[in-house]
This record gives sequence, C-alpha cells and structure tokens, in this order.
Amino acid sequence: MTDEQALLLPGERIDDLQWMGLRIIQSPDAFRFGMDAVLLADFAGVRPGSRVCDLGTGTGILPLLLYGRTQDISCDAVEIQPVAAERAQRTMLLNGLENRITVHCRDLREVKQFLSHARYDLVICNPPYSPRDASLPSPKPALRTARQEGECTLSDVAVAAKWLLRHHGRLTLMLPAVRLADALETLRQHRLEPKRLRLVHARVDRPARLALIEGMFEARPGLTIQPPLITQNPDGSETRRSAGSTI
Repeated sequence: MTDEQALLLPGERIDDLQWMGLRIIQSPDAFRFGMDAVLLADFAGVRPGSRVCDLGTGTGILPLLLYGRTQDISCDAVEIQPVAAERAQRTMLLNGLENRITVHCRDLREVKQFLSHARYDLVICNPPYSPRDASLPSPKPALRTARQEGECTLSDVAVAAKWLLRHHGRLTLMLPAVRLADALETLRQHRLEPKRLRLVHARVDRPARLALIEGMFEARPGLTIQPPLITQNPDGSETRRSAGSTI
C-alpha cells in the first residue's frame, strides 16, 4: 500500500483535478463537486496574499481551486459534517497543504467562537440551493445537508461573512437564478453591498440557471452586471469559457 492509498477509506477514490498537480479525495456515495464550484472559484478572483474563509467546504474543492490560482493565500475551511470535514482534511494532507488550508469541523453559525473578527479578505460559499421544504429531501443525510437549507441559510452565510470580513472585504456566492432577489436583499440587510453579478446560462437562448454574486462589506452602492456566462454550445459541448475557467 502506498502512502496515498493509506489516506483512503473503503469506497473512496483520488481524482486528479488536472490543475497545478492538485488532487481531491471523493466518495461516490457523498456530494461531489461539479462545474458550479469551478465557476465560483473563477468568479471570486482571489488575490495574492488573501486571507480566505470557505463556508461549507464539503470536499474542500473551493480552497484547492483558489490555491491553484495563486499559491500565496491562506484559507480556513468550515464544514459541519464530520465525515466530509475529515475527508477534506485528508485531501489537504494528500496535497501537502495542511499548513495553508485548515479544515474546521464546525457549524458556520458559530464562527464567532473559533475564527477571528474582521480578519478575512474573501469569504466564499456555495450554499445549499434549495430553501427548506422547497422540495423532497434526499434520503442521504450528507446530500440533504449539501443541497437543501437546514444547517445553512442565506442569512446564516451573510451573518457569518459580516463577522469575518474586514472593511471592504468580499463575499462571493453562487445560487440558482430564481433566488437572486432574495440573495441581494439578504446581502444588503447585513451591510454586504452587492457589487458584481454574473448570470450563468446553459445555452444562449435559455433563461439563466445560476447567479454568481459578489457583496462587499460596508461598501457604497454600485452594482456591475457582467456579461452572461454560457456553459454549452448548441451541440451540447462545453464552451471554451466554462471548460477553461480555473481548471
């Protein structure tokens, strides 16, 4: 057994991100990252020297992708599910990033108890897409937590970000486009002024499917709406922009 195999539990596998030599441990029975995480990491535009917090890190994919963009960052990654948090910790060991990306198995609603106030330049979150009771929950607890609000609402994320961010620090989110109005209203309620918005369409002739949103803490009003991001060509293949975002 190799050292890498020793990091795996039964049923797990190591996936190569094909980006900066980074790899991730995943399980077919748990939530796995998709294009959404890649687009969000690209939209966040992390800057060298940034202090980052990922709320609800899951597999740990967002810190990995941000690190791939610029290695001069440090990140605290928060995950409430013990199995997912422990898997993310092993992913950081696999990549030799345990001293740069710290995984906390904690509830993001309790960040005041374990993370410093006004210390972070960027908070990033890919929260559950469905409001509580909006759809039938998954029978698998891990998938239910990742996909449907329960332990993590939009308001919970905004409250945590407001505590964590320095003046003019940024919060970046990805949500279904149908929740855009709720998201913008929630950000403003917590002094996170919406500054950038980009809508994601599967095809150019279809309604927006997702919304990428950036809010800035204690900033003046002024929203920039970026060009739409189209993820598929007419033949169903990925566009160069979506395929080439970050990885």
